[in-house]
This record gives sequence, C-alpha cells and structure tokens, in this order.
Amino acid sequence: NAFTGEFPISVTRLARLTRLDLSSNKFAGPIPFAVNNMSHLTGLFLQNNKFSGSLPSINADGLDEFNVSNNSLNGSIPGSLSKFPKSSFAGNPALCGGPLRPCNPFFPSPEPSPIPPETPSEKSKNLSVGAIIGIAVGSTIIALLLLLFLILCLFKRRSQQPKPVTAPTGSVPPAEAGTSGGTTERERNKLVFFEGGVYSFDLEDLLRASAEVLGKGTVGTSYKAVLEEGTMVVVKRLKDVAANERVFEVHMETLGKMKHENLVPLRAFYYSDDEKLLVLDFMEEGSLSALLHGSGVSGRTPPNWDSRRKIALTAARGLAHLHVAGKVVHGNIKSSNILLRPDHEACMSDFGLNPIFSNTASSSRFSGYRAPEVVETRNVTFKSDVYSFGVVLLELLTGKSPNQTSMGEEGIDLPRWVQSVVREEWTAEVFDVELMRYHNIEEEMVQLLQIAMACVSIVPDQRPIMQDVVHRIEDVYRGETDDGLRQSSDDPSKGSDGYTPPIELRTPARSVTP
Repeated sequence: NAFTGEFPISVTRLARLTRLDLSSNKFAGPIPFAVNNMSHLTGLFLQNNKFSGSLPSINADGLDEFNVSNNSLNGSIPGSLSKFPKSSFAGNPALCGGPLRPCNPFFPSPEPSPIPPETPSEKSKNLSVGAIIGIAVGSTIIALLLLLFLILCLFKRRSQQPKPVTAPTGSVPPAEAGTSGGTTERERNKLVFFEGGVYSFDLEDLLRASAEVLGKGTVGTSYKAVLEEGTMVVVKRLKDVAANERVFEVHMETLGKMKHENLVPLRAFYYSDDEKLLVLDFMEEGSLSALLHGSGVSGRTPPNWDSRRKIALTAARGLAHLHVAGKVVHGNIKSSNILLRPDHEACMSDFGLNPIFSNTASSSRFSGYRAPEVVETRNVTFKSDVYSFGVVLLELLTGKSPNQTSMGEEGIDLPRWVQSVVREEWTAEVFDVELMRYHNIEEEMVQLLQIAMACVSIVPDQRPIMQDVVHRIEDVYRGETDDGLRQSSDDPSKGSDGYTPPIELRTPARSVTP
C-alpha cells in the first residue's frame, strides 16, 4: 500500500485489537501515546514509514512483536520497549538507548565523588617492627597536632561571634522559598522543585533523557526532554548568567510563585558553576511565531481572526498579571515567547529573567520588539513591556515578522511601517491578506490596530498600562457572545465587564491616528 498522512488515531479506539500492521506505507508525524489504549496488542509493526519524533512509552503487557525500523524517529528508547532487539529500531539514526548506543546527555552529568585509592595490603605484611613503631608514634603526634588545631579554631570562632556571618545553607524555610531544599540540594546536584509541582523526577532522570533542540533563543537554548516513562518537559539551558547562586535562587523563588492560566509555569531550576537550568511545561502547539510564520512547517493553516483575537486577549491577561500581581517586568516579549494551548489560548514564557543577566548581554535581546528607550538605557520597564506587546499586536494584524530585514524600500521597523501606511490613509493595506477572506471584521481589526498604535507610542508615558490594554481588547468583543473570553472579574488579568471604552476606540472604522 501507499497510505499517507499521520498515524490513524481512530485505530487506537479499538481497545481489543491484538495486531496492528501499518508497515511499508508513507505515514508521517509522531507515534501517538494513545496506542496505549490498545491494551491487548501482541504485535505492532510500523517499519518502513516516515514516522518522526520520540517513541512513546508503550505498556501493553502482551506485546511480544514490535518493529519501528526505517523511520525518522529520535530520542531515547523507553524502558518498556528496550527488551526488543536492535533490528526493531534499525534505520533510525537519531534513536538511542536500550539495545542501541547510549544516549548523550544535553548537559554534563555531575562529576562523581573521588574514590580514595585502596591501600595495598601486600606492603603492610612486609613492614618491619621499627617501621610499625615509627608509624604509631607519628600518628600520635599528628593526632595531637590536629586536636590542638581544632581547639584554636573553636577559640577563634567564639571570639568572632558578634561579627556578621554568611547565612547558613538552607536558611530559607521551604514554605517561604517555595522549593524543596534550597542550596543544600543544589550542592548535591539536585533539581529544586517548587511546591505544588506535578513532576517527580531528579537530575539523574534528566541526564538519561533524550533531548531535542527546540530553539536557540536570546536567553539560552531550549530542549524538549523525554524521560524514560514518556514525560515531556522543556529544559532551558541559560547562558550569560551574571547572578551569583544566592541571587539566582531568590529570583527563581519569586518567578516560581507566578501562577496564572496565561503564564507558562516554572517547575524547577538547577544551579551550578557550569550549568544554570530551568524546567518548564512542554507546550505541544508551539509558539505564536511558528503559527504566524510557519517556522519551516509545511501545510500549516494561518490562524483566523477569532484565533488572533483570543491570542491577543489571553496574552494581555498573562502580562497584566505579571505587572499587577507580581510586580514583575517580563523583559523579553516576542511572538516566539508566546506559547499556545490547543484552544489557542496564549501563555507567556521566559518572563522576568533580565535581572540575572548582565546589562551587556541584554543589549541585543529585543531585536524588532524593543522599545526605543531600551536601546539607549538597556533597562526594561513596565512601559517597555507595553511597547513590545504592541509590536506583537501589530504582528498579529499584519502577519509580518518584526525581525524581517526590511519592510518596503527603506527597511524600517514594523511600528514605523504601520504608521507610514496609516498616515497615507491606506489602513486596509496594513492587514494580513489572510484576514481579507473573513467578512464583517474590519471594524474589530481597526480597533485592535488603534490599541497597538497606542502601545508603540515613542513616548513611554503616552503608552497605556497593561490593565487598560486588557480592558480595551475586551472592548473589541462588545456585542460578542463568547463568554469564555468575557470573564467577570475585578482582576484585569482575568477579564472584566462594564468597562466604558475610551473615546479613541469609538472612531470610524478607517480613522486611525498613528
């Protein structure tokens, strides 16, 4: 046969199926975890296809025949499948573990404690009586010297008692720190998890996990780590960290307390001289940047207007929560740091990391999204966050990436390009051509454009605060019946009703002031 497409998910509903043979076709995409629904499988044959991604952990007790050879799979072989021979996995160069070659960890494993050399027993038998007496006397003298040294140290320590000393290890109570052990655990090469976490693995589990590079961003490299039991997390390997261990720990505790449905939660962190790691949830839908611009994915359908409105509102709510409840500046807002759930609700990621980096490292961190004042001062603020969010709104409306090398002949940035088009009263030319197929949305698009233009004002004090941005985007939904987006709450990060739209949002559809 020559069947194409992804793994036929409907097959997994056949719970009593005992043998599934999809071999020698042209199926592509991942092998879904849902194959575990077929708990009576004794044989699974997927060889000679184009399946990609990592192997799920398959726990069918009766599975005694298995073959995924000659595909494009990567990552580690789950423990539940390691009983099968090499031939079952041949032709997948990126697979590792189990019967194949060991997997290479994506960061160096902690060095083992040095093992003291064994004392040769042979030589002790040949020692003379004089040598034994000499050793005994020498040992006694050394012991006395050590005892004297300890007494002197204790005396000196007591004499210095009134002087300030460094806080002892683990002095932060777990309830306040939100971690499971503080400095002591990191000294033992342990991940520090936050309270209420959903994961139960340690550093050694991560070292054994297969890793796939998701992207190299401005703060470091992100990996998708697939643990042996099939759990997927994102491990962010930070670079150019200037903060010392204590400052890093305290700052991570602050970020770990940021809980909101439109923020990607920080689950754990790790600090050593060589590595600084963050562990976060894996979001299968990817980023807004990939959704809008493809990111090399063929066949991706551009988002419709409803999806773009929803992304704009939910991302604004997440950012407003950071500003209002957490008093935290995001500092790195861009479409690749806005991750999506399957229902296209947005979650802000990589927030609040600027304080742990040096100023020199942050100078190139916001290409295309940074506010004009950040270029000069290199200091991010709530107002510079609003500017960057305004650029994201323009990206949603125009479909253009702010990181494009040129826009028109002059090579100007996205906000200036939009302003120039609007100034010539060609407002309709601003919008993404993919949106032109939808009817009766022009007024809403113009309203959102007005909000974006207010956010990217050159003068910081003329930009709205994020609470107002949330209210204004909600106003775009006036007359809509989407109760899921129109929540009633006093917290602007959760939505609000009864808000009177500003005068500038009641202008005619084509009247936009840059």
